[in-house]
Amino acid sequence: MKSSFSFRKWLPAALCAAVLLPVLHAQQDIPPAPTQGTSVVVDPKFPKISPSDFTAASPTADEVNTFLKATWGYDQNRLYQVQRIAKTTVPGVANVVVLVGTRGNAQISALQFYTMPDNKHIITGGEILPFGSHPYDENRATLIRMATGPWEGSASHDLQLVEFADFECPHCKAAEPTMEKLATDFPNAHIVFQNFPLVRVHAHAFRAAAYGVCVAQLGGNAAFFKYAKTVFDGQAGMTTEDGTTLALNSGVTAAGLSPDKVQACSTTPATAAAVQSQIKLAEDLGVNQTPSLAINGRIIPLGGVPYDALKQIIAYQAKMDGPAPK
Repeated sequence: MKSSFSFRKWLPAALCAAVLLPVLHAQQDIPPAPTQGTSVVVDPKFPKISPSDFTAASPTADEVNTFLKATWGYDQNRLYQVQRIAKTTVPGVANVVVLVGTRGNAQISALQFYTMPDNKHIITGGEILPFGSHPYDENRATLIRMATGPWEGSASHDLQLVEFADFECPHCKAAEPTMEKLATDFPNAHIVFQNFPLVRVHAHAFRAAAYGVCVAQLGGNAAFFKYAKTVFDGQAGMTTEDGTTLALNSGVTAAGLSPDKVQACSTTPATAAAVQSQIKLAEDLGVNQTPSLAINGRIIPLGGVPYDALKQIIAYQAKMDGPAPK
């Protein structure tokens, strides 16, 4: 049996990772290629459950199953079985093992995580992640309240998509067509752009974010998205101060604003504080790479998920969550 201790299914190693936060390295079980001439399709066969493997008082198997349904319910081909919930030497911390498979593939992998005493969080793959029947509700409420970056789409927050991006990150540039497709495929979505400049790896990202804050303040949401598109298009030139100035001023001009006014605005303490606030929001939510997408509070790496699967996750999350809390 192959063991995998990764909770998230997709995470390309090439994505830009914040140095200040841990990088999650995922392992994905790849089904073997079918043998030529073979027509037998075999589902995974999980071993019998032993009551002796369930020694922890909390969480219950039902609670773990409800959590897994909230997390994996979008994928009708994924099969799983809670195999163990064992107490540990740390009071209130339980060791959970879930066996995982896919319809039509006999291969089984194992997911292991530890539930925390608050019964609201787990630790897996070096990360602390939310746990529960509605694990992303707290993140969702936080983002509705605090994700105040430029937005497009619906004014309703019933389906909120928050992109955390860095103007100097090449994978953020590559993800922009995906965001445009999502805006078309989900016209009911409230789509927000949140700056998350990775200042320790991208020398000009903070400056680009500050310009973006000022463009949104002076020109509104539509002006910002014109700025963003132009800056991403000119990203290759952002290797020097002069090249960055040219790329940012081109973005400002495309947005219909004065480069001098935006530059003056970008150097104020208020603008710096606004960018720092957006960075802190991302860090507080555990965002550790760009680009990332929060789907009603459910944070996934954007660009590491096939588009069809991304649409499934969004549709499932919207159906499960219902209207935004008032």
